[in-house]
Amino acid sequence: MLERTIDIPTRDGRTTTFIVHPQREGPHPLILFFMDAPAIREELRDMARRIASVGYYVMLPNLYYRRGVMELGDLPPLPEDQARARMFDLMGSIDIPMVMSDTEGLIAFADTDPAAKPGAAGAIGYCMSGQYAINAAARFSRIACAASLYGVQLVTDGPDSPHRVAQATDAELYFACAEHDTWAPLETVAALEEALKADGARAEVEIYRGVHHGFAFPQRAVYDKPAAERHWARLFSLFRRNLG
Repeated sequence: MLERTIDIPTRDGRTTTFIVHPQREGPHPLILFFMDAPAIREELRDMARRIASVGYYVMLPNLYYRRGVMELGDLPPLPEDQARARMFDLMGSIDIPMVMSDTEGLIAFADTDPAAKPGAAGAIGYCMSGQYAINAAARFSRIACAASLYGVQLVTDGPDSPHRVAQATDAELYFACAEHDTWAPLETVAALEEALKADGARAEVEIYRGVHHGFAFPQRAVYDKPAAERHWARLFSLFRRNLG
């Protein structure tokens, strides 16, 4: 495996991005991996490595670069409630248009890297970034598949709500939802599924029974290995069908 961390130009500056891909048999299809609210950390890099290990060129960008933040663990320690408030402040500092602008820069960079295969690409997002992965598929025709993993903001009044933009893409979409999720309760999941069916979107919504928001992150107390492994199997099948 080859990996590096570089600063990639965007309209608003430069986003520090972790890139990992196999050393041989390239070029490899691009996967955009959008971080969750707790930001870049080794846990996410390890997940990016797992994706790359089966034959993909993975980009994990720092979405908080506009605020000069890379890893929350590098910030001054705060009491738990204040640290949580700081994280939510960072989460609220970005939005879909900003991340789509960043995605333009990421794809432009990948287009110049001989290790990244031209053509069909994928996008995934956990928690706050599920909506970003789905919007990337709607915005960029190159994105042939996208997955939202216990994503939030799935059904909103906005024009870029995932339940709306899903109909604007031919990409295959996958929504993995936890049965127990304060941020995306089952009523929201039902509304999402109903909207996708009504619009004829090429999408699947799967409820992971008995697990909680964050179940795929191995460093979380709610980590559930069987569910996490099932989510990996679903992702790799999605990629194989659409990216080869």
